[in-house]
Amino acid sequence: MDEFHKRLTAMRQKFHQEPELGFEEHRTKARVAERLRQLGLEVHEGVGVIGVLRSGGGNRVIGLRADMDALPIHEIGDQDYVSKTAGVMHACGHDGHMTMLLGAAETLAQSRDFDGTVVFIFQPNEEHGLGAQAMIAEGLLERFELEEVYAIHNLPGAPVGQVSTSQGQICASESLFEITLNGQGGHASMPHVGVDTITVGAEMVLALQTIVSRKLAPSSGAVVSVTEFITDGQRNVLPGMTRLKGDVRARQPEDRLAVERFMRQITSGIAATHGITAEMSFDTEFIETLNAKTPTEAVARVSRALELETIADRPPMSFSEDFAHFCAAVPGCFLLLGNGESGANGQPLHSADYDFNDALLPIGAALWADLVRDRLPSRKTNDV
Repeated sequence: MDEFHKRLTAMRQKFHQEPELGFEEHRTKARVAERLRQLGLEVHEGVGVIGVLRSGGGNRVIGLRADMDALPIHEIGDQDYVSKTAGVMHACGHDGHMTMLLGAAETLAQSRDFDGTVVFIFQPNEEHGLGAQAMIAEGLLERFELEEVYAIHNLPGAPVGQVSTSQGQICASESLFEITLNGQGGHASMPHVGVDTITVGAEMVLALQTIVSRKLAPSSGAVVSVTEFITDGQRNVLPGMTRLKGDVRARQPEDRLAVERFMRQITSGIAATHGITAEMSFDTEFIETLNAKTPTEAVARVSRALELETIADRPPMSFSEDFAHFCAAVPGCFLLLGNGESGANGQPLHSADYDFNDALLPIGAALWADLVRDRLPSRKTNDV
């Protein structure tokens, strides 16, 4: 392990030991800002942290984004750098994402072998889908006129350093729904006197599953999951109120809108059938992440030049990503970087025994740096 790799490893493990939840990344932001200033970058602190590095006289601007927040999970790993904060851990690899981007900032600040401006975006609160929108609302895209934007996410279960992405849809949307049924509860021995909502709710749960199985194309990839069934009933009391909560994933905006429409039809129809009232909310926190053609082609080209295993047409992922809001505003590419297939590095994201693979740090930093050189080639390179 060379000195650069050792330095990045120590940095990543320090981030891992001191995780912070979304919009509470105070120490993390301070550490990122301090490192960017040490490297000589222009630093802007607000909702997140932005580092700006300019070289040459080019006027093109690209953005590279890393997320900073941790998760409310109690870590059970046995590494000597486990979280020092009970109930909070970096279970999604954001500690590694930050470190790879800081490594790229160091490399590029030293070489200055590109022509244009790189905006290093360190975003808070990705896990709740709020950080990107907060940075955009703060004026990020007005202050820095990004032409392209990129993000890396590690992928447990894939070989170390494998790059995978695809044009078009790469991550699903996530919408949260809540359905409240109000009927007439009563004594468990006399169900005919009222309209208990537990029976109606059960019917509704089953009916909602027909949206994917019967109303959308089999290839849509949509998922409708009821995750909570809450009532005010007791052991001998039929509930007058039932609340259903759940999660919807969709690969295309039109499918997401269709699911919501069908859900509202089913909810109102079943409620009317049983003579009760129903209220439904449907809130999309993560929109679909859609990769643009040119940035995605650039990622594949750079990855292959680095002799990394490259999959340029991977199937879309079912998870959701806050980076979608950047891609909706600027042509972008979200790519996945294999984290390893065994041990803690191979455990699923959001697992209490997951860990980011430090072997990825120099790979990710090099990928970032070469992507900048590809998208913002120096004039010397152009003249050759």
